[in-house]
Amino acid sequence: MKKKIGIVFGGKSTEHEVSLHSASNIHDAIDKEQFDVVLLGVDRTGKWCFNQEYSLNNLDLSSIDYFEKSKTVHLESRHGKAFLTDKLSNTSIENFDVAFPIIHGSFGEDGTLQGIFKSLDIPFVGADILGSAICMDKDITKRLLRDSNIPIADFITVFKENKQTLVFEEVIEKLGVPFFVKPCNTGSSVGVSKATDKASFYIAMDKAFEYDRKILIEEAIVGKELECAILGNENPEASVIGEIIPTDEFYTYDTKYLDVDGVKMSIPAQIPHELPNTLQQIAIKVYKIMCCEGMARVDFFLRDDNTFVVNEINTLPGFADTSMYSKLWIASGVSYADLITKLIGLAIDKYKKNKELQTTI
Repeated sequence: MKKKIGIVFGGKSTEHEVSLHSASNIHDAIDKEQFDVVLLGVDRTGKWCFNQEYSLNNLDLSSIDYFEKSKTVHLESRHGKAFLTDKLSNTSIENFDVAFPIIHGSFGEDGTLQGIFKSLDIPFVGADILGSAICMDKDITKRLLRDSNIPIADFITVFKENKQTLVFEEVIEKLGVPFFVKPCNTGSSVGVSKATDKASFYIAMDKAFEYDRKILIEEAIVGKELECAILGNENPEASVIGEIIPTDEFYTYDTKYLDVDGVKMSIPAQIPHELPNTLQQIAIKVYKIMCCEGMARVDFFLRDDNTFVVNEINTLPGFADTSMYSKLWIASGVSYADLITKLIGLAIDKYKKNKELQTTI
């Protein structure tokens, strides 16, 4: 019997639209000889919504209003299977065996959604609660990597209530100019600005604080932007190394998702032949340090002298047309459909091992 996969998409975060693209691509690419697909949307207010009226092929959730005629539902579980219950009639209207969460950003990849699935005893793709939470927070990520002797860019962390104590001259003394200002808990470059002087610094801080009460001020690293895709649980594997070549000043949200001509990719990356293996091994080490499971993408900056820093790790990388994660695996010999199948298999394996552990306690 085919397993039903619940693709959970949308969400309350600023990356709602990105999630629509990712969910559409996963829906179309999944091996439908092995799996049936159920779409479960979360609207911008956080309501769980179910709608069966959508195309079975060439789905484009960004051009149809999935939520307009949907039913508001809540999740229940029985024996490791998820059931969608219509809130009005209080009847079960659909079910699935494994959740494939593809809600990017807050409430989706920060451990919140993972906690819901885990509390309901539903198998799910990707990192567990801990790995999701610590990788989402750029400050925590950097501290853990720094304490593990992984090279990172220098940084300062600031809470909103303490921003008045931050002196521009002290920032440039530590980080130099220019530098970047980022919310600690967003993805896809949302709220990120490059500061070059005192005026742009305070503008950048105000912008970042619109998205988070904790922000990161980070040294600017000049060099190639490299990415490595990781796949696995206890014994993860690394893809080939890819290079992002933005045509914008830096890899912004618009460049990633809205401007198809705004970025070029080189897969594999054009770097010295001795570096890919080193970067792959570091990426796997980072993956393990950060308690990741299922999948993640590890991003690097490579300087002209071939020294590098780890920039960040993304536990729920995009699956949009312009996203690097699936492209890196395709270049490594894993098709899009096989990648999704492997991720589902890893989720089921993780769930079974956790259940075995619970029965021995």
